[in-house]
Formats: sequence, C-alpha cells, structure tokens
Amino acid sequence: MAQAANGTLYRGREGMWTWVAHRISGVLIFLFLFAHVLDTALVRVSPDAYNEVMSAYKNPVVGLAEAGLVAAVIFHALNGLRIIAVDFWAKGPRYQRQMFWAVVVGFVVLFAPFAIRHLTVVFTH
Repeated sequence: MAQAANGTLYRGREGMWTWVAHRISGVLIFLFLFAHVLDTALVRVSPDAYNEVMSAYKNPVVGLAEAGLVAAVIFHALNGLRIIAVDFWAKGPRYQRQMFWAVVVGFVVLFAPFAIRHLTVVFTH
C-alpha cells in the first residue's frame, strides 16, 4: 500500500468505506440469490421437501437475515446511484461526501419503516 507523509494513503474516508460496503452487499445479495434459486428449484424435485424448507425459514433468525437482505439491497442500490454520479457527472468526485450522506439519509428513510414493520411481524407471530 502506498504511504502518505503521515500514514497510509487510505485513511478510511467515506469513499473507501462505501467501496468496501458496496462489495460486501453485492456478495451477500449474490449468495442470497444463489440460495434462493436452489431452494425454489426444490419444488420441481419434491414439493414436500420444498414445503419443509419453507416452514424451516419461519423463525426469528431467518427474519433477521431477511431484514439484512433488504438492508443490503437498499444500500447497494442507493450507493450504486452514487457511484454512477461520481463516475459520469463531472462534479461527482467533488460532491462525493455529500452524496454519501444522501445515501445514508435515503437508506434510513427507506429501511427504518420496513425494519419496524418486518421485525414486528417476525417477533409477534
């Protein structure tokens, strides 16, 4: 890693952490889609096995994982729009910090109502 005058070149600013979070959220979404294709394919092999898997998913741990999945999708989508703006808008790099905070605000506005409703259902049924 390149060295700056007083430390490393990467100092953990918004751009670096959103880069890391974007990759992690993308991998998590991919893993979910892979598992989703496999468990949905069970219906063709054995409807009974499919029904067993679906009933096994009805627990709080999976409910929390579903909330994590929605969080990953929302963040990945909003951050993807930020990346497009940084890459294709001439002033994008100059406003990347403000766009990061717009992603954070957008994430909270979209995720908080979902999380409240979803987790209420998960933990009351």
